[in-house]
Amino acid sequence: MTNHSETTGSHVPFHGGPAGDGDTGAPHVTLRTPAELADALPYLLGYRPEDSIVLVALHDRGGRGRFGGRARLGIPPNPDDWKAAARQLAQGLVRGSERRGARPEQMVAYLCQEPGGGATGRETMERLRPLAQRLREECGDLDVPVIEALCISDGRFWSYCCGGKGCCPPEGAPMGLPGTSVVAAAATYAGIQVRGTLRELRARLLPLETGVALEQEVALDTASMALVPRIVEDDDRAIVADETIELAELITRRLAAAPPVAGALESDRRDDRLLSTDEAAALILGLQDRTTRDRAAQWMEGDEAAPALRLWRALARRCVGPYGEHAAAPLTLAGWVAWSTGDELEAREALAMALGADPDYLFARLLHQACNEGLDPESVRRFLRTERQDRAERTAPGDDEPQDVEAPQSGPRPDPRRRRPRPAASERPAASERPAASERPAPGRSGSRPRTRPTGRTVRRRDNCSEGTG
Repeated sequence: MTNHSETTGSHVPFHGGPAGDGDTGAPHVTLRTPAELADALPYLLGYRPEDSIVLVALHDRGGRGRFGGRARLGIPPNPDDWKAAARQLAQGLVRGSERRGARPEQMVAYLCQEPGGGATGRETMERLRPLAQRLREECGDLDVPVIEALCISDGRFWSYCCGGKGCCPPEGAPMGLPGTSVVAAAATYAGIQVRGTLRELRARLLPLETGVALEQEVALDTASMALVPRIVEDDDRAIVADETIELAELITRRLAAAPPVAGALESDRRDDRLLSTDEAAALILGLQDRTTRDRAAQWMEGDEAAPALRLWRALARRCVGPYGEHAAAPLTLAGWVAWSTGDELEAREALAMALGADPDYLFARLLHQACNEGLDPESVRRFLRTERQDRAERTAPGDDEPQDVEAPQSGPRPDPRRRRPRPAASERPAASERPAASERPAPGRSGSRPRTRPTGRTVRRRDNCSEGTG
């Protein structure tokens, strides 16, 4: 857009589906000015982005633009990385749209960053101008022109496509009051909510920084020395898995029974109070085992999903200090349950954070890619339902699992969770055949986590994780 007296013709469907979806009957709004485009951004994403590059695809529908896929990337602090970031975002959104059968015809670009170090909003806009130009060049190389590029900073917005014809004030145009525009009215009618800022969403999954953090680290050290050798030991691994699942079931029932409270922050604090440091440590370490984690992932729908998601969030917050890498498991579970229940926003953030904790975490990588490509999670749900059913059949009456049957006991009651007897002393390896103490992994650190790790390599994800909204 080079003349702001013209309209963009951007026809915005607020049902949130990708271009090519059928009309769901949600209200439509035509955005005609940069101000309306700027006001629409939080409703397109579902949150207010911070320190973000956002690209929004436009598709031609009868001569009018229609919003399609959206993608976000954190603004790299080093300008030398801006070209690569612009290429990654543009190529990712175009290729993702092509896989869904709807290549975009045009783009709208947003740069969102608050001033820092005493700078003004205008100075921030000027500093980011080369990044806006990189975005236009990369999209142009893909034959998808950027018709509008906006900078939003300090409660104002500027257009990089104005052309200096006096239609945009040098000090920027003020953003409207949240919730007062026609876009906000249409979004409210359609049931679309803006869930605060990205920072607020991520705060629900970040490690605690309160006084309980030190107690939690001590509990993790203690539990690690007790559990890691048992998980490594084949005879005890299945028992630890059962203990972990039983404890997780206990906590989810406790969370489900707790009276509701208003607000995400108060809800998280309530959940933190319902989870002891010892319980959290046992669950965090137990979930490092892949098969145990997969069993926990089966709580993904119905009445099980909500308390399970609360538990995975709470466990992610307890991965404090040197145990930050252990957060990959609960973050992946949180992302999976969120995606399974239709919350793609939290799913993408949780999975991106899981990859930030451990870039080689295969389950998180696969789910993150599938979610960003707009795939249906039902295929994963079907697989996990089958696994759950198969396990139920294996442990049905007549198998090796104990049954709730009243029967006289003529001796000490055996441990019902032990599946196999330990080998006799004569069958155990001699001390000389066992690894020396110096060769055994030290408990409580990431190098000794009892988790199967993939051998492939992947690009390290930090906060600069691209995300598509379908």
